[in-house]
Amino acid sequence: MNKFSGAASAAALIAALAPAGAFAQDKPAELNIGITTYSSGAASVFGVPARHAAEMLAERINAKGGIDGVPIKLHFIDEGAGLETLLTEYRRLVEDEGMDVMFASISSGVCNKIAPLAEDLEVINFMWDCGTQRILEDDDYDYVFRTQANATPEVLAPLAYLLKHHPEFKTLAVVNQDYAWGRDSWEIFQAALKSQRPDVEVVAELFPAFGAADFSAEVSRLQALQPDVILSTSWGGDLDTFVRQAGQRGLFDQSLFVLPLAESSLQRLGDSLPEGAIVGARGDHYFQHPERRDDPEFKKFNEDFKARTGEYPIYSVYHMVQAFAALEAVYDKAIAANGGAWPEKEQIAEAMAGLEFQGLGRPLSIREDGQAVEAQLVGMTGTSEAFPFKIIKNIEIYDAEPLMAPVGEESLDWIGKFEPGRLDISGTPFEN
Repeated sequence: MNKFSGAASAAALIAALAPAGAFAQDKPAELNIGITTYSSGAASVFGVPARHAAEMLAERINAKGGIDGVPIKLHFIDEGAGLETLLTEYRRLVEDEGMDVMFASISSGVCNKIAPLAEDLEVINFMWDCGTQRILEDDDYDYVFRTQANATPEVLAPLAYLLKHHPEFKTLAVVNQDYAWGRDSWEIFQAALKSQRPDVEVVAELFPAFGAADFSAEVSRLQALQPDVILSTSWGGDLDTFVRQAGQRGLFDQSLFVLPLAESSLQRLGDSLPEGAIVGARGDHYFQHPERRDDPEFKKFNEDFKARTGEYPIYSVYHMVQAFAALEAVYDKAIAANGGAWPEKEQIAEAMAGLEFQGLGRPLSIREDGQAVEAQLVGMTGTSEAFPFKIIKNIEIYDAEPLMAPVGEESLDWIGKFEPGRLDISGTPFEN
C-alpha cells in the first residue's frame, strides 16, 4: 500500500475546502522526463523505435499545450552504455537536472537495479518495458510503477495458446538469454507447464550470453535432440540472430517454435521466420491489432510512425505510448484531486493506485502494488500479400486477470497451486 495515500487524500480534502488558489503550487516551466532506452548495441533495434515514439508523443503533447499548460522536455540515457554508466547518468539526471519522472528501463536486469535507486532518490519511476515480475512482488515501492504487464501473463498466455492448439507435444527445449528476464520467464513457463502437462520432458535448458552473436552450439544440440517444441523468450538482436541461424540449419522443419516476444522481430526477420510459429506481443501490441486497426487514432499514429521511421510500430513503441498515456492520466487525476493546483510528487505517487489509462491497445489499470493489468495478444506467423514479412494470424487476445498472480502473492507460489486444466482457457479469437 502506498504510504502517501492518507497524506495525499487529506491534502486533496484541505485543498477542496480552502479558498481558490490557497494551496496552489507554482507550475514548473517544463516537465522533465528522463528515459532510458537502448540507443546502441544489439538491443537498439528495439530501443531506437521506442525513442522515436517518445519524441513523437512529446511533440504531440506539446502541440496541444503540454500537460495542464506545462510543456514536456525529454532527456535520454543509453542503456547500451552499460549498467554502471547508466546508473551514474540516472542519478545525475535526477539530482542535478531535476527530473520530475523517469521512464526506466528496457532490460529486466537494469530494472532490478533502477527500482531501489529510484526509491532512494524519491523520484517517480515508470518501468515502461522491463518484464521481470520479481521487482514488485519481492519489494514494496512508493515511487516505482510498471505501466505494462509483467512476465507472468506474458509467458502464460503463449503457454495457454500452445496447450490449446498443439496439445500433442511430448518434449520441449528452451533457449533463453542468460540474465534476469531469460531466467525468470523460463521459471514461470516451466512451473506452469509442469502443473498442466507433467508428462512433457524438458530435454535441454540452454542459456547463451546476452548479446551472443553465435548460436551454432545451441542449434547443433537442438538438432540432435529434436524436441517437439523449442521455446525462446529472447528478444531484440539476440532473437533475430538465433532465428536466422536456426532457420539456416533446418530447425523450423523439425520443431514447433514458441516465441513470446517475436512480434518485435517480424519486420526485421522477413522470410527468415517461417509460417506456423507461435508468437506473442508482450501485451496486446500489434500494428494490425484486430480491435484497433480501423480506429482513426490508431491508424494515424501508425501512419505517422511509418512515415517518420520507415517501419511499422513494434511492441516497444506501444509500451512507450502506454507510459505517456499513464503520464498524462496521472497528472490529470492528481491535479483534479488537488483542486486544480499543480501536484507535488507525493500526490502523483498516490494517484497511481487505481489509475486507468489507455494507449493503443485495450485499456489498462494500475493495481495497488504498482503493477499494470494488461491484455495479451498471441497468434501464429502467416504470410500476407500485403507485407514483405510474416504477420500474426489466428490471433487470440487474453484477459490479463486470470493470468496474473493476485496482489500480495508471488507468481511462482501462485502457479505452484495450479490445478490440472487451469490453463485450459481461450482468448477472444480473431480470424484474418
